[in-house]
This record gives sequence, C-alpha cells and structure tokens, in this order.
Amino acid sequence: MRFQFILLIILLLSKVSFAQNTSPKLSNQVIKEDFDYLYQSLKDTHYNLFAFQSKEKYDSLFSHLKSNLTTDSLTLLEATSFFQRLVSFSNTGHCEIDYPASSYIDYAYAGGTVFPLELAFENEKVFIRKIFSLNKEISIGDEILSIDKIPIDDIWKQFNPLVSAERAYFKNAKIEFWSFPRLFYQLKGRKDQWLIQIKNKNNKVINLEVNSISVMDYETNRNGEILNPKKTLKFYGDVAYLNAGQFGSNEVDGEKLFKNFIDSTFTVIKDRKAKNLIIDFRNNPGGHNAYSDYLISYFANKPFKWYSSFSVKTSKILKEHTLLQADTTDEYSKKILNNTDGQIFNHDFPKYKPVEKSKRFNGRVYILVNRQTYSMAAVSAALILDYNFGKIVGEETGESPTLYASQFSYSLPHSGIVVKVPKSYIIRVNGSRKLEGLKPDIYIQDHLLDDNDEILEGLLIKLNRTANH
Repeated sequence: MRFQFILLIILLLSKVSFAQNTSPKLSNQVIKEDFDYLYQSLKDTHYNLFAFQSKEKYDSLFSHLKSNLTTDSLTLLEATSFFQRLVSFSNTGHCEIDYPASSYIDYAYAGGTVFPLELAFENEKVFIRKIFSLNKEISIGDEILSIDKIPIDDIWKQFNPLVSAERAYFKNAKIEFWSFPRLFYQLKGRKDQWLIQIKNKNNKVINLEVNSISVMDYETNRNGEILNPKKTLKFYGDVAYLNAGQFGSNEVDGEKLFKNFIDSTFTVIKDRKAKNLIIDFRNNPGGHNAYSDYLISYFANKPFKWYSSFSVKTSKILKEHTLLQADTTDEYSKKILNNTDGQIFNHDFPKYKPVEKSKRFNGRVYILVNRQTYSMAAVSAALILDYNFGKIVGEETGESPTLYASQFSYSLPHSGIVVKVPKSYIIRVNGSRKLEGLKPDIYIQDHLLDDNDEILEGLLIKLNRTANH
C-alpha cells in the first residue's frame, strides 16, 4: 500500500548505488495501448467505477485525453501523471496510481531539488507545517496565500488529477501524506526559486523569495512520513495509552507477532489497574481486520463485525490475483473464483468474539483519530463507536467508514505501472451510507500534524478534570 513508497524512500536515503535514469521513454503507441487497457480494466475490476461520475463523463474524459496525446513519447513520470488523470476521475480513494517513486528516486540521484516548505490543509486555509528554507521571515504556522503569484487554491486545483479521493477534505489529507514538495515537483518539474506570499501570525501579508532544497536533504531532514504508527505503551497515572501500530505486516509471522504484542500489552494494562484506555488510530494507513479485530476483542463486551454489509465484485483480473494466494480453499476465495466475471456477491464473515472476561479491559476506552486515519483504521474506529465500545476523540477522518475498499493491484501490460482498485463495498456497522468521515464524540483539531499533540494532551486534561470532580 502507501508504505511501499516509504520503503523506496528508505532506499533513496541508503548508501546503495545503482544505475540512474535507466527508464527508457515510452512510445505514443505503447502509452495508448496501456491507456485502452487501463480504462477497460477499471470498468472490469472496480466495484462501481461510475459511483461518483457518470459513464458519459468518463467516456468523454477518456476520449479527450487520448486524442490530445500527440507527443512521440513520454517518460515514466509523464506517463504516470497521464494515467493518474483517468484513474483519479473516479473520485474513489482506493482507486489510485501511487506517486511515481522510482522516477522521483532517479531525479534525486541526478541532483534534483524540491520546494522547501511542507504544507497543511485545514479549514479551507493552507499553513506551513515544516520549513527547509534558510529564509528567517517564515515561521511554522504561517498561512501561504500564493506561489509565483498563483493563488494556492488554484495550485490545489492543479493537484486534483494526481490524487484520488471521494471528497476535497480527503484529497487534502492525501496531499499532506504524499507531501506538497513531492507532488509540486511531479506537477511542475524542477524549479530552484519561487516567489511566495504568506500571512504571518500577526496577519501581516509578506512577499518572499525561497530557494529549493535538494531531494536528498529534504528526505533526510523531514523526520519520516506522516503515516508511521509505532507500537507504544505508556501510562499517565491511571490512564493507559496504546498505539498498536499499523494493522498489517510484511513479515511472514507478522500477524502472530502482532497478537503476541496485544496479549502482553493488555496483561500489563490489567496489572497496572488502568481505569482509562486511550488507543491511537491517528496517522494509520489501516490494513487487515485480522489485526484490528484482535485488538478490539480485548475491550469489546459482545461479538462484533466491522460492517453491516460487505459485497464484492469479481473479475478475471481479481481471479488471477486470488490464484496467487497460498490457500484458495476458504469460502471467500471460492466465491471470487466461482462467480461469473462482473458478478457482485454478498459475503458474511463470522462475528468476532471478545476475549474471556478475565483478560478483558473493563474501563473507559477512547480512540484517537485524525484526518490521516485511513481504511481499516477508520472502519475499526467506526465499529467501536457504533457498538458503543468506546468514544472517538480528535478530528473527522479523511476516509469514510462506508467506502469502496478491499484494494488489490495489477500492472499495465507495457509500462508496468501499478494500478490499485477497490473490489468491495463496505457499509459501516450503523448502516449509514453517507459519504462523510467518522466524526468524533470529542472534537480536538490536529493542527499542522506536528509534534505538538493537541489531541492526546487535550484528552488527558479532560480526563484529569473529570477525575478531580
């Protein structure tokens, strides 16, 4: 998923040397053949490609883009951007082509540079969240109004075709995740100086020049990705704080290791006689319900499942993908393989049972979320709210807990560019089909997504006040 990009950035920062700029250009014919395949495969594999755009509009965009492709050849970066324009038109967060990481790495090793400011998109304003410029007149938290005299809203609109999401709020979150400097390079190419207009905290509007930073320096100094949940257990008096990490692993025994961590963690929590449990789902890419269900089973008071309705569309490409699994004898896989291509079928998984009462946490539970709570993390938080297993604290999630999901991927035949599509439709536990993020019981904004932890600190203050009254 998105963590594949992070692994590539780790490679970028390593001392390993390899051939640079080795990707040949792709011919006009190859691009058009891949483009034809892309549109047909999207129609075949996506659960409902036309959920948010009519077929007529999609056909029109496809014809327009193809007829305007007149250049003799495209680089891999240009081809990725071209294909993204078709894919993102679906307005589906799980239908996407990821950021062109390999092209970015080639650019980095060739001495490439990027815009020196990371941005946060909040309440229809854009703020500076990280600074890699030597210009001392810029401060974190300043509002950015324009770049090279182009209003920031207009630049945001130019980003739209590169980023897949159901809503503008979700699209903003994904721009933050991929990072503005990376996307700005993809959109505009190399540039080493910009004129920016900012409004500082004293509401003074200032025009400034900023110089670029090398990709290498940017990636080295930015202190990691936004999506980077780490296993953590802390105690604040009688309050336990747990971050269980992402709900997935590339390790062969990853699920077993995760469950062992949860087992030992709740043993410690019980031994410490914690009365309140805070579980952090912020900055979490999601993953597989086998992980999240096991975590929830330690404080659930009745059997549960993560949906009210779950249905899947099968296809030739999905069947090929499914056959690569080690085991296809389970009922779910057999339905995928045995149904006719294009068929939508319902599937129901058994309810997940809580752990035995002696191991269960019986205090109050609070789940922290923010706009960077994705996929199964958002679905699981909604499950906890809908079953009344705990309260939700933070800000609205970017992703909706009712969504087109269960993402799988395939490659275009000539360029090899990877396409990701949703094969399922998940309706949250309470049955709502609204296209909205999960809204918290206790709202606290995560301003700038920085190290100033307004959400956790705000909740701890609230719990301390409650304990003293």
